[in-house]
Amino acid sequence: MGRHILHVDQNCFYASVEMQRHPELRDKPLAVCGRQEDRHGIVLTANYIAKPYGVRTGMAVWQAKQKCPHLVVLPPDMGEYIRFSRMAREIYEDYTDQIEPFGLDESWLDVTGSVGLCGDPVTIAREIAGRIKFELGITASIGVADNKITAKLGSDYKKPDAITRIGRDNYRQVVYPLPVEDLLYVGPATSKKLRSMGIHTIGRLAECPTAVLTRKLGKMGAVLRTFALGLDPTPVRRTDHVPNIQSVGNSATTPRDLESEEDVGLMLLLLAESVSSRMRELAARCTVVEVSVRDAELEHFTRQRKLPRPTGSSDELARTALDLFRRSYHWNAPIRSVGLRACGLVEGSAGVQLSLYPEDVRRDKWERIDAAVEGLRRRYGYRCVQRARIYADPQLGRINPREDHTVHPVGYFGG
Repeated sequence: MGRHILHVDQNCFYASVEMQRHPELRDKPLAVCGRQEDRHGIVLTANYIAKPYGVRTGMAVWQAKQKCPHLVVLPPDMGEYIRFSRMAREIYEDYTDQIEPFGLDESWLDVTGSVGLCGDPVTIAREIAGRIKFELGITASIGVADNKITAKLGSDYKKPDAITRIGRDNYRQVVYPLPVEDLLYVGPATSKKLRSMGIHTIGRLAECPTAVLTRKLGKMGAVLRTFALGLDPTPVRRTDHVPNIQSVGNSATTPRDLESEEDVGLMLLLLAESVSSRMRELAARCTVVEVSVRDAELEHFTRQRKLPRPTGSSDELARTALDLFRRSYHWNAPIRSVGLRACGLVEGSAGVQLSLYPEDVRRDKWERIDAAVEGLRRRYGYRCVQRARIYADPQLGRINPREDHTVHPVGYFGG
């Protein structure tokens, strides 16, 4: 017996929640946008009334208002969106415990074991869509298929408030004509390569020989062809599944451009405290430090370094990341965003060779300091203990990477 997988996508989620909270805005073009004063002034979600004007996710607010002068702009309320996401999950849990989130507004559900009790998968999809509309006041599009990749194609196929079944009997008819970019994990760079090969549709990708794709895209070519054929054995993770986490990280788009090494050093220190805290929660240390930088001209680079010993020290993370930055960036433009990631996680309690070298003693002291500071912050709030250095720049120093930035779920290749 084949699997029955649903992909539920809550339509224009942030905007739909706001229209539910503000009924007077339901007939007006509306967009939820990041705060312009914090340089996150982009459209996060627009409702279906705004989209015909050309308002799109990722567009700058000023561009959106040029296209739609009477656009209503609201700031995001992540607490409320998380609450709606949890309520939707409670609905899913009435049908299965195999639920895998893909962001706040999307989830895969494996309802294979529920068809005997609840009916065929399309019937289950209709029930879920109906309950989301009745209980939450928003709509959802649901794809029904035998695997995760195809189910997502189904939820994207027709919006809003639609159910699309894609099975073996209609797969070629529905999927093959779709643009290759509709396939999950075909991003702009991959799309450009595929189109340079004359591959414009999912059907053409499915028919292309694996050897040709592998020469152009490496292993990813074979993976994408498998997806294009509608084959994906990946299981939907159970509600209680605990993934094997290999890395933790944080990044931030800064309130102003970073114009000096001191600015970058301060940001890396704030990010390192957040990453160090996350590692302690996992009882882990890292063996690799990674820094990523995007400048004001949107040029981007990422660099990594293997550490001589596992560490959980925020001081060592920040110093290593800053050294990587120094060696790699030549200040062709100011910096817009910075990220720091701890990779190659190992158990924090794993034994290490005792050492009397000053660097190792310093690492141990900083790990104990980090743990003590975190304990105080957990009890009295993030700002009860601050490094003196952050007061040199209050604008950057007020950033709290741990609480102010959302950590998004890891996608298909994340483990």
